[in-house]
Amino acid sequence: MRTVFLGTSWFAVAVLERLAASPHRPVLVVTRPDRPRGRGRRLTPPPVAQAARSLAIELAQPESINSSKAHQWLAAAQPEAVCVCAFGALIKEPLLTQYPMLNLHPSLLPRWRGAAPIERAIMAGDEATGVSIMRVNAGLDSGPVYAQRTEPIRPQDTYGSLAERLQVQGAEVLVEVLDERPEPVDQPEEGATYADKITAEDRRLDPMRLAAELERQVRALAPHIGAYLELGDGARMGVLGAAVRDPEGPEAPGAVAVRDGRPVLVCRQGELELVSVKPAGRGLMSGEDWLRGHPM
Repeated sequence: MRTVFLGTSWFAVAVLERLAASPHRPVLVVTRPDRPRGRGRRLTPPPVAQAARSLAIELAQPESINSSKAHQWLAAAQPEAVCVCAFGALIKEPLLTQYPMLNLHPSLLPRWRGAAPIERAIMAGDEATGVSIMRVNAGLDSGPVYAQRTEPIRPQDTYGSLAERLQVQGAEVLVEVLDERPEPVDQPEEGATYADKITAEDRRLDPMRLAAELERQVRALAPHIGAYLELGDGARMGVLGAAVRDPEGPEAPGAVAVRDGRPVLVCRQGELELVSVKPAGRGLMSGEDWLRGHPM
């Protein structure tokens, strides 16, 4: 099948690579424009742009997918299907009805529609998630579904480890849908939940919550965003690895205490061991190494 691929982030790269190795190799890749990144604000291409160049696929980077120029590129490509994965921009009419648009969404729709489905599934303590191939419509991830596949969420899964498996699964299911061309089935509204974009408050470790909830929060945001802990001196410290411990001391929730030479955050219920941390202005280190420079 003649395809065009729309994607931007690193999550979409593995999907593009699998699609390029299939009979449905894209004739055109559309991604977002280069943006300034890092401390030097150097103009940097999106991961999908770099992948398209390495695969020798024609690349377009319009300011808007809904612009007349983007419409011209798509029309010239004459796709039988447009494959979308982690594109990060709203697609509007008339594109939605001009082309069959198949979106790879990393959740078992209708659960976790929206921007952060992997993070929200881990935070919620879901036992499983998965991938859905759906037809893009004007709603928020509400289009009919061509196929789904379930993936267990393992007890130690981070966003990074789970996303890597969902990339592989999603790419395979997308190719299967293009091969078999099944009829999509409407999503039920019953059971629909929404995965809102991650905010600064979602990153903050609140000791008035349960330690088990905070441990899931840390895993859900590692390694791409990172949870953080507000220290007593007003500074913030990133937390990229944590473990739940039974309470051992008399300290009140919010205290950072020492257990067996390791730092723990005392929570409303349980304690959260700070296994891997990133102090302000410093690199990633173990909680024990941080504690040596910050004796309690």
